[in-house]
Amino acid sequence: MPPAMTPYASEAEIAEIGEGLIDRGLPAAKWTHGAHFAAVVWILKRRPDLEIVRDMPGLIRVYNEARGGQNTDESGYHETITLASIAATRAFLDAQSSDAPLHETVNALLATPLGRPDWIHTYWSRERLFCVAARRGWVDPDLRALPY
Repeated sequence: MPPAMTPYASEAEIAEIGEGLIDRGLPAAKWTHGAHFAAVVWILKRRPDLEIVRDMPGLIRVYNEARGGQNTDESGYHETITLASIAATRAFLDAQSSDAPLHETVNALLATPLGRPDWIHTYWSRERLFCVAARRGWVDPDLRALPY
């Protein structure tokens, strides 16, 4: 894992993130890069009632606002990053044992290049990724096609 990232120690930590996103009770300080991936893993593995591509955008938008943030053309929810992260997480999970504890699965995911906050810049230039169109909707990568 990247040096600044602390591994998750239990499934309860992962559940706290997923449930805290949904009920908007997760402290903003815990909504980290790793927590975004932990929430995706938790939803995919523990909430089959949710359709992640459909539901995650709204969950993040509402959570951001509940924590005092805004979803604007410059900050808050970002559609391209969210959809790319979901696709990357699904691909990672497809290659893993389905019976591993969630915290071990998330830790393994975060030990890959996805654990680095700059992983997405392998595929998108800063200019393209942070344009208004990419924040509002899907924008294809301009540096390299996603492998998933």
